[in-house]
Parts: sequence; structure tokens; C-alpha cells
Amino acid sequence: MGLRQFVIDAWSWLNYKPVMADAGRPGSRAFPELAKTWVPRHELRRLAAYKVLASYDNNQAGQLAAAGGDASALERRELGDAANLVDTALGYLLGSEQKVAVEGAVHADDETPGAAEAAAVQDRLRRWADKELLTYRVQQAERAAVLLGDSVLVLAWNPQKQRPTLRVYDAGFFFPQWDDEDEDFPSRVHLAWELPADDDAGLKARVRRVTYELGPISEQGKPGDDGHAAGGRQYPWEPGRTSNMTCYLTDAEWLLEDLKNGETLDRLPMDKASFRVRPDGTELNRLDLMIDFVPVVHIANTIPDGGEHWGRSILARVLQALDELAATDSDSSAASATTGTPIIGLAGARLPVDRATGRPQELQVKAGAVWQLGETGRMDALDTSPQLAELRARVDHLLERIAANSRVTAAGLGTLEATEVPSGYALKLALGPLDALIGMMRLAREHKYRLLFKMVQRLYQAGRAEGWTAGETLPARLAWAPHTPTDRAAVLEEVVKAYGAGVLSLETAVAMLLEAGYPIKDASQEVERIRAKVEQEAAVPMAEAAARRGREEDDEDQEDDDGSGSARGRKPVGKVSEREPVEAGR
Repeated sequence: MGLRQFVIDAWSWLNYKPVMADAGRPGSRAFPELAKTWVPRHELRRLAAYKVLASYDNNQAGQLAAAGGDASALERRELGDAANLVDTALGYLLGSEQKVAVEGAVHADDETPGAAEAAAVQDRLRRWADKELLTYRVQQAERAAVLLGDSVLVLAWNPQKQRPTLRVYDAGFFFPQWDDEDEDFPSRVHLAWELPADDDAGLKARVRRVTYELGPISEQGKPGDDGHAAGGRQYPWEPGRTSNMTCYLTDAEWLLEDLKNGETLDRLPMDKASFRVRPDGTELNRLDLMIDFVPVVHIANTIPDGGEHWGRSILARVLQALDELAATDSDSSAASATTGTPIIGLAGARLPVDRATGRPQELQVKAGAVWQLGETGRMDALDTSPQLAELRARVDHLLERIAANSRVTAAGLGTLEATEVPSGYALKLALGPLDALIGMMRLAREHKYRLLFKMVQRLYQAGRAEGWTAGETLPARLAWAPHTPTDRAAVLEEVVKAYGAGVLSLETAVAMLLEAGYPIKDASQEVERIRAKVEQEAAVPMAEAAARRGREEDDEDQEDDDGSGSARGRKPVGKVSEREPVEAGR
């Protein structure tokens, strides 16, 4: 009997699964589609890991285990615990909302250099986000990233819509090609998947491959011709700098029957390719996209280890605990059946006889049943309630273990009783691991979303869209809402004191209120409204004081015209001195 291979890599936490035991051909029995000749051998473990994780998300882990040889696994009860863990982590990651934020846009009203331009870019990016359903796309991508560990976003310029389009692809379709392990981004990316045969349409099984590749510009323009220069090209986001690199797009299909052994994804025969054509008739065979970057963004759920590029699923560390939980649920279900309908032993009972066959009838345990026992007869019932209670306690123990090891915590999963939390500070301590987890997950995505918005701006510039002029790309990011409830009253008190003491600017104060969850749609507009209200309130007493001065001056002028009160020291009319009594009838 040969020794099992010992492998340590980004997916070695799945080695205990029989479908992953063979490091060379993982999942060959459970996933026959991975045995296709075009699939690169070094990608098999990653693709098999994605399929294993997807089976847990769809309550099919038992079916997967049965495909690996465990026939009893078909009876396993799966109640959605894996999907609940994924959705809970996703909810905390996303928060209540996400917004596009450009650095410096919040200071657009205080004449900070570049702030007005930043506010304009932020407004245009937010309009693009609304049109492209960015919130919807982000949730699509992030759920796949939390579940599988990886997700892929692809941008493309749409001439009809005059804006970049954003699409989410399955991470199993993503095959990056790194020329150097030290590179941060691959210079060539394949998006490939298999298309099944369609007998009705007369189509055979085939594989489609979409390739983005950076390479030298093959055709140089004339000097001064539309941004081209002899020996290179000037891109609008880098004016004054000549580049000889561009990105080529190839979209083609191959019949599976035409592929031979050894013709893997990066070595498909181009002479047997059938290239796709755009609606305008352009063949997608090394089409020059007129950009110097690959418009594909890979999102990893966690920060990859050194030398790795792939993220890790939220289920990775607790997958065996989920298996234990499903097995315990199955045992608990079986025990509850014998507890509700116990096994009964009878001695000295008179069993009813079937008149047709003459054989004793089988007794059934049901309400209202009456059994006749002899003088020495007795009935014994098997009590399985202690075992059922123990199994339910084990379920609670496993749930606590899963919550702790996944760092979502019992408080985050909602299984923590309110009576177990003595104070808000204790709850904050209980949510500490969850705060660290979400902070790490958002940090892993920070640079990727900055890169996404940089690509969006450059595609607008390359497409010469209205309002997008040549110039340096402004840094933009995806701003996340708080993942846990905040003490809004405490934040408001802190902001009021700090702003009143002059240690915080109005822009920073509004930003703090926005992060605390106050219903502020746009920070810059809120600052403008606050300043306008302050100026309006300050103008009211000034206007009243001016009106009072005006009335006093009018009264003095009237007195001067009447000739009364002009002499200094004369008593005002209608006033009587207390020292001079008034005589009756005077």
C-alpha cells in the first residue's frame, strides 16, 4: 500500500478529503471535467478546491463524499451552516453601503488646490457606479471571494454606451500567466471555460478562451498622428511620456475533438482557432485595445502568503468542523426518532392475529393503542433522551468552535445570548476577533479597488469620453460603512466638542458622522449646507441690529424736525419728573 502524498500549498487544508488525496489528479473521480486535456496540470488543485467549497455552499458535501467512495454520506443532513457562515461574513465585510471616494473631494469648498477637480471626478465615478450597478457587482464578486477565496472583475470599453462596463467572472475561469514570480500583476491573462455540445443547434463541445496580453506595439503611427509618435504611443494619463506597450485582446474557440494531449490552455493551436467577431465586424484576433494595462482585477479574500497569489476561503479553517456538525445533526435526527417513537419490548402480550394469514400482526406505537398483557406480562421502553440531549449539546459546542476558529465569533453569528453580555464594553471585546477579521479582509481588497477605479478613469480617457481630459489619474477607493453598530450619540458628542474646541475641521467632523452611520448622502454637500445655514443664522441678528439702528436714527431725525428735544437736557414729552408733582387741572 503506497503512502499518501504529503502536500503543503494554498489548498492543503483540503488534503483530508478523498477527492483531494491525489495531488497529481485531484478530483478525477468526482470532477471528470477536470480531466480535460486543455486544463493546465498545475491548476487542477485550485479548480478542485473551488468545486469542493461550492458543494458545501449548496448542501452537497454529502454527495461529494459519496462520489469519493463514502456511500453512507448520502444520508448526511446539511442544514445550511456553511452558507450561513459565508453570508454572515459577507454582510460584515460589505457593511450597510459602499461609496466611491476620491481623495481631496471633501475639501472642494475651501479652495484647496485640486479639490474641485477631485470632487468632479468623484461625481463622475459615482454616476458610472450607478449606471454599472457597482453595488450589485461588488456583492456578486465578494460572495464568490468569501466562499472560494478568489473572484475576478473584468472591465471593457463599450463604444455604444460610451462608458466602461464591469462584469464578474467565476474564479475557475481565471488563468493568469506570470512571466516572473516577483511581478505584482500578470502580463497575460486567460479567461477560459468549456461550452457543452448542442445537438439541436449542431454545435460540438468546444472550449472558449479570452486572452488579454501586454506586448510591444506592432504598428507605429506617424509623428503627431492622434497621440502616436514614432517609436511609441503617448497615453492620455501619462502626457509627455512615450510608451511602446499595449494590451491585445484575443477571443477564440476550439473544438475539443481537435485538441491533442499536451495542447493545454496556453498552448492551444492557433491554426485551429475560430475567432469571434464584434458587432462592427472586427475580428478579435490580437485586437489593440489602445491601453497599456490588463483590464482584469483579481480579488483575494485574504492577504496571500509570500510567493502565493490566491486567497483563502472563510470556510478553510473550519471545514472539518462543518463535517462534524453535519454528522452530529444526522445522529441527532436518528436519536430524536427513537425518542419520539421509542423502541418497546413486550413480554406476555397477546398479539392480534391476521385472519387472512393466521400470523401475529406487528404492533405499532401510536396514540390510543391498547395491548393486552398476561399476568406476568410487562413492557419496557428504550429511553434515548439522554443521548439526544448529549448530541444537542455537542451541536452547540461545535457551533461555538466554528464561530471562534472562523473569527466571526458567537456574537457575530447571533448565537450569543443577550443575558451573557453584561455591558457594551464586554460586547465590544467579544467582537474583537470579528473586527480584526473584517479589517484584514478589507485591507486585502483596498489596493484592488483602487486599481479598479484607476482603470475606469483610464478607459474613459482612452475612449475620449466627454468631460474626461488628459492628465494624471486621481486616486479613488471604495469606502465601506462600519461593519458593526456604533454608539452614534458618543460619536456626536465627541465631534461637537472637538469641532467647538477648534481641533477638528468641519470636513473631518462631517466625515466622522458619516462613518458613524448618520444619513449623510454626500459629505461635501453637507458641509456646504452647514456653512450656508451658519451664514444665514449669523445674518439674522445683523439685520435686526441694522433695523434697530435705522429706527433710532429715524426717531432722532423726526424729533429734530419737530423742534422738540433739540435742546440738551430738555425733558421728553409725555414724561413727568418724580420731583415735580403735577397740579390737578394743569
